[in-house]
Amino acid sequence: MRRLALILPLLLLAACAATGGTMPPLTTDANINLERYMGRWWVIANVPYFAERGKLAAADVYTLREDGRITNTYVYRKAFDEPEKSMNGVAEVVPGTNNAQWRIAFFWGLVKADYLVMEVAPDYSWALIGHPKRKLAWIFSRKPVMDEALYQDLRQRFAAWGYDPETILKVPQKAEQVGQPGFQ
Repeated sequence: MRRLALILPLLLLAACAATGGTMPPLTTDANINLERYMGRWWVIANVPYFAERGKLAAADVYTLREDGRITNTYVYRKAFDEPEKSMNGVAEVVPGTNNAQWRIAFFWGLVKADYLVMEVAPDYSWALIGHPKRKLAWIFSRKPVMDEALYQDLRQRFAAWGYDPETILKVPQKAEQVGQPGFQ
């Protein structure tokens, strides 16, 4: 509980932070098949921020619930020789967004985050996730390792949405990736 008391104010500040820019909020016109989107998505890369920085072998696991909401389990390791840990959230799809915009609540609804599926591969093998204020971005894959050419292409796609692709860094999914160029 003490740890939560320390982390909660930081999460609230991050959720309320302004972009500092004059761009309109990011939106998406992706059309997502929720049943196909469910399952494990490996976090290949992201814009590092305090809640995920330093995490290894990270993945988001989505499960569609009977009430129409989505269980969001973020799994990670702090070191490759340590056990997997997890954080849980519950997401609701924003009506009228073709299932591409979600509102995720963590810590019993005290912290809420916007989630935008910007693009998904036709075979649902990868997905690009954004945030309305363009401070956060993720590259997801169904496999823990992605072809480098595909990764670079997906990373560059964020530029069209007003992101600086240089801020997107890989998340180590294997021990040998730790400390390598381009990784967090």
